[in-house]
Amino acid sequence: MNARAARAAAATGTSRLLTRPMLLLLVASVGGMGSFYLLLSVLPLYAATAGGGGVGAGLTTGAMMLATVLAEPAVPWFLARFGHRAVVGAGLLLLGLPSAVLSLWSSFPLTLGVCLARGVGLGIVVVAGTALAAELAPPGRRSENLGLYGVSLGVPSVLGLPAGVWLSDRLGFEQVFLLTAALTLLALPAVAGLPARRATRATQAERLSGDPGGRKGDPGGRNGELGGRGEDPGVRKGTPGGPLGAAVNRSLVRPTLILGAATFASGVLVTFLPLALLGGPSHLAVVALLVQASVAPLARWGAGWWGDRHGSSSLLLPAVLAVALGTAGLVRLESPVVVIVSMVLFGAGFGAVQNVTLATMFERVPRSGFGRVSVVWNLAFDAGMGLGAVGFGLLIDRTGYPWGFAVTAVLLLTVLGPAWHDRRYVRAETA
Repeated sequence: MNARAARAAAATGTSRLLTRPMLLLLVASVGGMGSFYLLLSVLPLYAATAGGGGVGAGLTTGAMMLATVLAEPAVPWFLARFGHRAVVGAGLLLLGLPSAVLSLWSSFPLTLGVCLARGVGLGIVVVAGTALAAELAPPGRRSENLGLYGVSLGVPSVLGLPAGVWLSDRLGFEQVFLLTAALTLLALPAVAGLPARRATRATQAERLSGDPGGRKGDPGGRNGELGGRGEDPGVRKGTPGGPLGAAVNRSLVRPTLILGAATFASGVLVTFLPLALLGGPSHLAVVALLVQASVAPLARWGAGWWGDRHGSSSLLLPAVLAVALGTAGLVRLESPVVVIVSMVLFGAGFGAVQNVTLATMFERVPRSGFGRVSVVWNLAFDAGMGLGAVGFGLLIDRTGYPWGFAVTAVLLLTVLGPAWHDRRYVRAETA
């Protein structure tokens, strides 16, 4: 049986995805990411209308992503020291409670401080959640399980991104800040049901198969595409351990660059699209964000379903192209139809890029490397968003919004080469 047939056979098995620990992880993730997305486009508006302009708007997202990037490498250590429950609970509190301070006092430095605290909470929640979702996956269905987890992160964006903008316009910024704090408090009870230290499902499957590397329960090797080598490529031949070890694993470089470029564009979009559409048709920004946020999680789950059966790498090139075309379409900001179609393309490509890069990176390391891959993937995601927001804020003061979106689309086209080469790399490995 070849690797593709083995993947398809395993993916059609009867192992359940929605176990109790996985369901509780999804609940906690929805609460945490709901608070994140609710303010993601609101805080830039808040800063810009308070006199910060485009630079101030970009700095709010940039500061949050900087704190996230700095916090993420420490998360595996905190998980090992304190366990999932305490760490994820602390992340939820940091994501929500600091925003309540802005309902009492208003200043740009305080806004940046809140963004920094939220960034730390975001780093904790996404790294811990991604690694746990991979560990809880049944044999042969890791990509699909990651797609399911991606939907749990995407559903809050469907509601949170447009709702935050709409509610701030109707009720005022202060009410949205308080709602954000309340949302994370509601998610806290789910944390009590998470695994205390490590997920048990993966280790039990490995024990039953007699294969600590997960090979026998993972047809085709590492969930399908590459060989099931027992050692960790991130630490072979003198390569450093920890997050750095995963980062310098050459097989992970191209997916990391591709994800970073896609999230660069996402940081631009969620920060500046509402500002770019000010003065245009009523509620166009809300509808555009809703469309993008609705399509992305569906594409992420669909990419996971496809990846378990046919290999994730086949979707990488079209996903990057869709993100680039969707960004390029925003040059026509005066056309509501073009804006909405662009958001459909962007959402489909961005959702697929997230799942494809994440599944591909997990396929290239054994289970012992899952924590490091989670850190590297989330570092690329958050660094891209932060750089996109700050860089675009500096750019549009000189070019304006249409040319700024055009430059971003050109940047995305430059990673079509790495996407093509990565697909060839996988074919060579599986030949």
